[in-house]
Amino acid sequence: MNLSQIQQDDCSFEFDGGFSGDSVEVIEPATGQRLGAFNTATADELDRLIANTRQAQVGWAATDFDSRARVLRKFGTLLEQNAELINAWNARECGSIPGKAGWELQACIDQAYMCAAMPMNPYGEVYPSNIPGRENICIRVPLGVVGVVSPWNFPLLLSLRAVLPALAMGNAVVVKPDLNSAIVGGVVIVELLRQAGLPEGVCTLALGGAEVGRHLVEHPGVDMIAFTGSTAVGREIGRSCGGNLKKAALELGGNNALVVMEDADIAAAASCAAWGSFLHQGQICMQSGRHIVHRSIVGAYVEALRERAQNLAVGDPYRNNVHLGPIISERQADRVMHLIETSVAMGAEVVCGGKREGLFIQPTVMTNITREMPIYKEEIFGPVAPVIAFDTEAEAIALANDSEYGLAAAVHSGDRVRAKRVAHQIQAGMVHVNDQTVNNEYQIPFGGMKASGNAGRFGGPANMEEFTETKWISSISDPLIYPF
Repeated sequence: MNLSQIQQDDCSFEFDGGFSGDSVEVIEPATGQRLGAFNTATADELDRLIANTRQAQVGWAATDFDSRARVLRKFGTLLEQNAELINAWNARECGSIPGKAGWELQACIDQAYMCAAMPMNPYGEVYPSNIPGRENICIRVPLGVVGVVSPWNFPLLLSLRAVLPALAMGNAVVVKPDLNSAIVGGVVIVELLRQAGLPEGVCTLALGGAEVGRHLVEHPGVDMIAFTGSTAVGREIGRSCGGNLKKAALELGGNNALVVMEDADIAAAASCAAWGSFLHQGQICMQSGRHIVHRSIVGAYVEALRERAQNLAVGDPYRNNVHLGPIISERQADRVMHLIETSVAMGAEVVCGGKREGLFIQPTVMTNITREMPIYKEEIFGPVAPVIAFDTEAEAIALANDSEYGLAAAVHSGDRVRAKRVAHQIQAGMVHVNDQTVNNEYQIPFGGMKASGNAGRFGGPANMEEFTETKWISSISDPLIYPF
């Protein structure tokens, strides 16, 4: 396979991944245009793929650290060199605006260089012994084959944040991107790694839907699953991996609170709120899903947020200069509108937006929200900012924690000490003071609490532990003589 297959301006291609399963069309959400097609993997083809990947892992794990680092550095360079192609496909296949696509790509480039340094880091410790002459060392060793099941919203980043550290630590990888992002989240990655000099079979591509994902999760030849997606699917994966004693890193959904205290800078809070709720059409697990605002300023806050929302342009991100692109699919757009309409029927008020044209949904601000409404309780994954008022600090904390999710949160206050006090009491894996909820720095461990994950973390030093397991090796010069 060569990337020239998908470089034509009309992006019309028939991708041959060596599979003979169902044919899947690649459709541009903004226009409905057919961009190309590919075939999914059958169960037998997936079995062979995993077996080949497992065989290739042995040689890759034995490769010296400098060779592994060289491949990852070259991969980072190739991402840079193919930026125009990758960003165009991110816009066309996934509805990403140029700024979002560019940020995502740069984060992946930076991560490639960070992961290139991982193989040369210390990977073991020496422990004392109560037996004279014994040396105890614990080292980190590869798991084997890591299955990476990634979503469509940040297809490049959410694949590579697992693929790159897994490879750096000597694992082989099978990538299973979402069907809505198979090119950016899978085809491009595997091809550029091949061009970077990764040995054949060390990173392979499994194209398909839920059945292919399930086969990968349950296969005895796969030693770990790194999954990013919905909590419902994550629970199923967790049950399967637990039953098979297989390691799983699960980064799941969120319904993230943005708390605005009465002494907050309203203009700044509204700016953070608009970014947190409307970036990438709200299709982000860290989206600011519940705006919890002190009653004394809620009117001014809603007005400031409404003004920002109404100034955002919605349209085709590949051909026009817009702030919001399309929702990824008809099914997802239907779901977002159902959340809005059901909540309105229960008494919520749409301040602005709330309208849909095709797969485009206007940025929406809603008030008169109660805790019983689905727009408050559920992960939205659409460009909606529901606002609910509070009276006391204790109430704000209780509302922020009033969710099964615990991924991200933000607190705005003119008193930083107070804001940090509130942040410490919010049950979320990531809390940001005087900022928005959609934050990600590749060098910092990323992950959630409660139903937003299983304590797995991606990023920085957490990668070393996440993609390896510990082996204890003891040694002594003279054999011990035991009583029997």
